[in-house]
This record gives sequence, structure tokens and C-alpha cells, in this order.
Amino acid sequence: MKTRTLSLIGVAAIACAMLVASGAMLHRAHAQMQPPPVGTPDAKLIEKGEYLAKAADCAGCHTAPPGGPSGKEPLHKSAPFAGGLPMGSPFGTIYSSNITPDPVAGIGRYSYEDFERAVRDGVAPDDRRLYPAMPYPSFAKINDDDMHALYAYFMRGVAPVSTPAPRTKLPFPFNQRWALMFWSFAFAPDDVFVPQSKRSPQWNRGAYLVQSLGHCGACHTPRGPAYEERGYDEHSGRYLTGGTNDHWFAPNLTGDKGSGLGRVSEDEIASFLRSGHGAGLVTFGSMVQVVEDSTQYLSDDDLHAIAHYLKSLPAREPYGHFDDRSHAAVQTVRAMNTGDVELPGAGIYQSFCARCHKADGMGEALKYPRLAGNPAVLGAKVDSLVRLMIEGGEAPHTQTGIEAKKMPSFAGKLTDTEMARVLTFVRNTWGNQASPVTGREVEGVRKSLGK
Repeated sequence: MKTRTLSLIGVAAIACAMLVASGAMLHRAHAQMQPPPVGTPDAKLIEKGEYLAKAADCAGCHTAPPGGPSGKEPLHKSAPFAGGLPMGSPFGTIYSSNITPDPVAGIGRYSYEDFERAVRDGVAPDDRRLYPAMPYPSFAKINDDDMHALYAYFMRGVAPVSTPAPRTKLPFPFNQRWALMFWSFAFAPDDVFVPQSKRSPQWNRGAYLVQSLGHCGACHTPRGPAYEERGYDEHSGRYLTGGTNDHWFAPNLTGDKGSGLGRVSEDEIASFLRSGHGAGLVTFGSMVQVVEDSTQYLSDDDLHAIAHYLKSLPAREPYGHFDDRSHAAVQTVRAMNTGDVELPGAGIYQSFCARCHKADGMGEALKYPRLAGNPAVLGAKVDSLVRLMIEGGEAPHTQTGIEAKKMPSFAGKLTDTEMARVLTFVRNTWGNQASPVTGREVEGVRKSLGK
């Protein structure tokens, strides 16, 4: 069953989460309005709103998995935006709401002002505070023209669905939503994005998409003690330097040449966002759904604008190192090719990993990711590596036609110690240099996942 897991105070690789509270009211006649004729100004506005909703990945959170939250409800992919996707948090399950223009279950009675306040401020029309699992600190930056287009799309371009989403019922004191007023006052910015006059139009477009609709910082920026993002733009030294969410570590997106994007080109970043493949890397974890539901639909201009902005970020929070020309790296590659390696974990790698990722760690283009110099392998946190070993994974299914390859689970094949050894080997072979993985780290993730 498809699920997404978030911290209570706003982790989402996901856009528009908790956009509005369930139970909104609307006259059904308004909800069931026919879309305007193609080519009219209204139709163009709705089309623009549909594109922006994809950029914000609204469907990613607000479309229930087949069979609904429990696997038995009659919800399915043909009912987008009907909500019901369960999001785990340390304090209980949060369900995404129905954001279709249904008169009872959806948001159709929202005026534009209601819609804008919910998206930018996280406040429903009845003054009920929305859980910041919905990244309204980022959506506050959406400009007025785009907000109007989003409103037009959700009111006139989305089919109403009368199925109500399950209500979120968190235990006391986390069910006291009024307290979120103080959190918003302390941590949530409320300024619309302002282009920088000294930067190019491409840079400003990329910055706008990353900081607002794309809300990349919701996952890729570390959190403070109150679960607030440690920065919302490039002026913060912690912005986009990596964050851990539900045992997935969203990697550093700054120019660090170890665990960041310093060795990845703009074209490779754009390709990665389009297809899930780029620079020998493959999308994994919660980013798979982001590519499937959002970034694969963006225009080439927007993808390159995002890449251009990310490549402008200086290296911050550097971690790990890669040098494939070092003497140790050359010797290790030779030893791996001949099978003459006695390092702990080498035999496990040869038996379980080399078939896909190859003895030299270079993988296979558009199929299996390289491990040599892979920024995710060199990351400061090993949560993602451990979770992939335990659960396996699958590349995204996209319109490009690239076959989505699967990585099997090793939970029943390798012990915690064996996983730690092979991951330590991978993080320190072929020129990789990163801290070792301990059996205790693997054990902790496995227990948390119940695997």
C-alpha cells in the first residue's frame, strides 16, 4: 500500500499535503460546473493551474492508494485529489484531505481568499490550523498569478469526488491545533517570492520553483528542535544541506563535491528530475513518487532552471570524499576485478551486489546506479542506504519509457552485521571515503521499520 511518512511539523516530499481540512461545504451545482471551452482565457488559466499543481505535487499526497487507506475502500487512482493517503508521524497517522470541488467532502465552498489563506498560512475557513505536514511555509512564496491559476484549476478543472477522507485523530496534546498559531508565528515565513534583480531570469525562475511550489526544503533542509526548517532560501547556511525523514535521508543539494551536487552537471540534474536517471544516479525512496507525480511533467525550461539554481548554491555542510584517481582507488578496482579482495564486506558485495552495480562500482547506465562517487552513498546519514538494504526499492515509472528496475530486499538474507559490513565497504571503495556503518545503526532502522 502506498503511504508517505512525515514528521508532525512538516516533512513532505510531497506537495499540497493537508492543503485544506476535510468537511468543507459547497453548493453541488457550483462543484459540477463544466470546464470552459478550450482556448478561452478561463481554459488557459485552468491549464496553467494544472501544470502548477503538478509542479507542487498535489496529487502525490491527495490521491489515495488503490483500495484506500485500509486497502478495502473503493478509492483508486481514477479519483485524484480525493485525499485519504495515510501519512505516518511520531504522534499518529495524518490523513490527506479531499481537495476536489465536492459540496460536502471537498473544498468547493472556499472563496479565493479562503483558498489563499489555507495554502499560504495553513488556516482553514473555520480558523482551524492545518498541520504543517502541508508545507505552507514554502507555499507562502507562491505569487498571486499562480495562486489564482491554482484556485481556478481546483475549482473548475478537477472532478468532484463525494468520498470523504478519513479524519485525522491525533492524541492529546497534538490534537490541539490552535497551538500551531504560535509555531507559525515563530517559524513560518509569510513573504511572497521576490526576484533578485542581479540574477538572471533563469536563476530567478529556478529559485522560485525550488523555494515555493517545489518546496524542496521540506525534505532536503535539516530541522530544528521545533521541527522547523533551518532556512527557506539560499541565504541560510543550512538550506538544502540534507534532512532525514522516516529513515530516508534527502541528500545535500548544494555544491559539495562529496555528498552534494558538485560533480553533477545541470543537464544531468534536469535528466534526473525528468526520468529518475542522471549522472549514473537513480531516484530512490520518497523521491520516486515526486518524479512520477511531479517533476517528469515539468517543461525542459523549468527543469533546467531548477538545475541552474541548484548549481549556483555554494558547497555547504561538506561530507564524504571521492577520488577515483587515488592509488588506493586504482588498487581496489583492480582487486575487485580479479576477486582478490579481503576487505570486510567485499565477499558479500561480490555475491549480492556486483551483478547489477558491477565490480568497479559503476553500475549500468539507465538501469542500475553507480556506487562509485554516488553522492547518496557518501552522505552524512546512512538511513537511506540501510533502508534500501532492508526493504529494497524500485526506480520511477515515467513517460520516457525507461524500464523501472527493482532492487530486492535483503532483510531475510543478510544479518545486521553483514549489512553494516557491505555498506561500509561500498562507502570506502573505488575512491569513496565516508564513515563506516555500524550494526547498531542497521538494527535501529530495522526495528523502526518493523522488519
